Amino acid sequence: MSTPSTGKFGMVFPGQGSQHIGMLAELAAGFDSVAATFREASNVLGYDLWLLAQSGPSEQLALTHVTQPLMLTSSYAIWRVWQQQGGRQPALMAGHSLGEYSALVCAGALDFATAVDLVKKRGEFMQSAVPLGTGTMVAVLGLEDTEVVRCCAAASDAEVVTAANFNSPGQVVIAGHVAAVERAVSLCREAGSKRAIPLSVSAPFHCPLMQPAAAQFAAVLAKVAMKSPQIPVLQNYGLATSSDPEQIRRNLVAQISNTVPWVATMNLFAERGVLQLLEIGPGKVLAGFNKRINPALETIAVNDPASLSQALAHISALGAEPGI
Repeated sequence: MSTPSTGKFGMVFPGQGSQHIGMLAELAAGFDSVAATFREASNVLGYDLWLLAQSGPSEQLALTHVTQPLMLTSSYAIWRVWQQQGGRQPALMAGHSLGEYSALVCAGALDFATAVDLVKKRGEFMQSAVPLGTGTMVAVLGLEDTEVVRCCAAASDAEVVTAANFNSPGQVVIAGHVAAVERAVSLCREAGSKRAIPLSVSAPFHCPLMQPAAAQFAAVLAKVAMKSPQIPVLQNYGLATSSDPEQIRRNLVAQISNTVPWVATMNLFAERGVLQLLEIGPGKVLAGFNKRINPALETIAVNDPASLSQALAHISALGAEPGI
């Protein structure tokens, strides 16, 4: 990576879909705090989360009430290692859907153990909001965002189908009732979509079908202690940072049934001069999105000793302390 003129850097946290058997094994071999972080989460959940992450089965890792605490724990474990190794604080954070909780925990707004239980319940509510087989999600590739939105509107026919994630130019995930999503996919193909990839998810997230889950979650979230983040977190819903815990709560509730605007989120990072990014979590999904969103966004996915060393050296070389 080339060294930019600004010392600012940001952190982004992935959501569901980046989990895989064997995740963080190399990092855990070198840093005891990884296992300790998973033990803390396991104590909250009542089962061995590390054993599940290392041994599977993958079908269980994909269950949303398991995936959500698993991804949160993985990101927080990496953040702890980053801090222990003298890594600097970023100027700005954001998370993709569930990843927003990882950002808020790392920013000091939420207690880790509390957040593990919170996202487990979030997953349970999201799973139970729609009966299995009723909804689905499909990634539509190679079509302008406006065309995808138009096709969804034309395909609804009294059912739900909407854009759920604007992940990168030419990749929009749609969600809703199975038949409505199938109609929207057909219209997208007629409009010139190159591919439509069904996602292996257990519910249609980030669409109006999730409103019952949002209502249940609001009642739980209202009882959870939350502080002002020590590092600004750009939230999915509202596309703004806030120091007001009540506003953060409202945005987290609304996020469940609304679109994740990742392209707009990364464009705001660039507008604020935050072009150097670290993806804190297993995999490198966000690094791939960011490269397509804006080639100037340089993202290192940090999840093993080699990438950790690379990130520490790169951020150290940026110079000035971050500010935004």
